[in-house]
Amino acid sequence: MANDDETVEITPGTPQFAKMVFKLNDAVTDENLAVLNYNGNELTQIDEGVYAQPAFVNDDFNLFFVITQLIEEDWIVAFSKATIENESEITDLSEPIPTGEGLNMLGEVSPDDANNLLQYFNTLSDANRGEWRLLQ
Repeated sequence: MANDDETVEITPGTPQFAKMVFKLNDAVTDENLAVLNYNGNELTQIDEGVYAQPAFVNDDFNLFFVITQLIEEDWIVAFSKATIENESEITDLSEPIPTGEGLNMLGEVSPDDANNLLQYFNTLSDANRGEWRLLQ
């Protein structure tokens, strides 16, 4: 996990990892939207320049991806806690949560799912579609 030119190893589950965000290398477009789909779910535009999709949903804890320009012109993959009513009606999304903090929260609920999500981000990074950044 890199911070500019300096490589720093930050372990998932730690307070330092909670300060990490995943920055996409390119803006989200209709052409690259499908590349970002996770676990059979599709990103949906919920507002101008804001995309969301389920990352983890169960009876007690719901976490959605939110992709938008959060830091200056950078497209960031953050998380949002969702309120779901009537089994499938999303009635509220929380303010964006940094990527690392969301993964840490999920790790406390379902470590296997958190590891799967971490692998998703690492795959995006390996494909040069994004990179981890430490919030300053």
